[in-house]
Amino acid sequence: MSSSNTKQSSERNHQIRNYQNTGQATINPISALDGQEAVELKGSDTNPLETMDLKFGNSRKYISISIPSKSDTMSPHIKSVDDIRVLGINLSQFQKSVQFFICVTGVFVFYLIYGYLQELIFSVEGFKPFGWYLTLVQFGYYSAFGLVELQLTQDKRRRIPAKTYMIIAFLTVATMGLSNTSLGYLNYPTQVIFKCCKLIPVMIGGIFIQGKRYNVADVAAAVCMSVGLIWFTLADSTVAPNFNLTGVLLISLALCADAVIGNVQEKAMKLHNGSNSEMVLYSYSIGFVYILLGLSITSGLGSAVAFCAKHPFQTYGYAFFFSLTGYFGISFVLALIKIFGALIAVTVTTGRKAMTIVLSFLFFAKPFTFQYVWSGLLVVLGIFLNVYSKNMDKMKLSQILSLLKKGPEGKIRTFSQTV
Repeated sequence: MSSSNTKQSSERNHQIRNYQNTGQATINPISALDGQEAVELKGSDTNPLETMDLKFGNSRKYISISIPSKSDTMSPHIKSVDDIRVLGINLSQFQKSVQFFICVTGVFVFYLIYGYLQELIFSVEGFKPFGWYLTLVQFGYYSAFGLVELQLTQDKRRRIPAKTYMIIAFLTVATMGLSNTSLGYLNYPTQVIFKCCKLIPVMIGGIFIQGKRYNVADVAAAVCMSVGLIWFTLADSTVAPNFNLTGVLLISLALCADAVIGNVQEKAMKLHNGSNSEMVLYSYSIGFVYILLGLSITSGLGSAVAFCAKHPFQTYGYAFFFSLTGYFGISFVLALIKIFGALIAVTVTTGRKAMTIVLSFLFFAKPFTFQYVWSGLLVVLGIFLNVYSKNMDKMKLSQILSLLKKGPEGKIRTFSQTV
């Protein structure tokens, strides 16, 4: 018996020495021991999460391996996946119905103010040629907001490569710069209708670039959107005295860039585990440099600065609140997607866009025709056909209602430009 105990003790000592030297445990068949012992193996360079307990009992032998929880191994900005905060408010402490009410209220309030201020800025006499300068100011504000938010997080490291950010920044500049500039040529409702139809360039790119095939619902959605857009644009051209096809071209190019940027952002954030605040800070600060260089080369900077110096509150003041409400608004949209999923989020944002168009006609004098209503409804139908095609297995009434009680997990957050 003494010889057997000595042999078993030697085997355990060998396992411990092997683990200490290599960081790995070598498990050999161990016969039953008299009494209960626990051998805790810890490498000198390991953290407490890498603890392995080997427990030996009288009647049976087993190995218990302690595995760290998912939240323990996540980086700080990902750990908040179950702790949803918007503007410092921890939504996780509320019931689902209250969370939904807060998110919807935030989306409508901030984005309705955002749309109102954007149109108000371009209603300032003489400002329409300076859409790119407004984008420069907006990028400056977004960069500052992103820097403040990043400083409030625990993890301040840049995870996504600079080369990727240079591409994202270029696409962001194209999306927002062309979109802002198009307002110098289009009615605001026409611009909003075009923003609703991002599916069209996405599908065209998918067919010609990736060889994708789409189902009947997707094709029907694209057809409805296309017909609705053409109808809305024709109505605008007949009643709007300042209609210009240049605006249609600009907003169409902005949509193409926006269709690409979402995929690039999602891939970068998945691959490198980047945070939203990091994405905002670097993409908008690099984009700020792009626009500044472009305006300097084209000599468009001096005249814009001179004009804004004469109207500081109507330009810089409005632009600050315009940028702030846009930044806050996207936080509520992301929370809505994260808690309730894309189906509910698209429904809410579509309602917000419809309300924006209505308020635009109420607050700003412009000609009106009922062709706007019918063509707008056709675009809305296209949007919901697209949502249906992506959620065919979730579209039962009971399942849609259940989304208000239980949201999907593991959503990737992207900073969409045309919410």
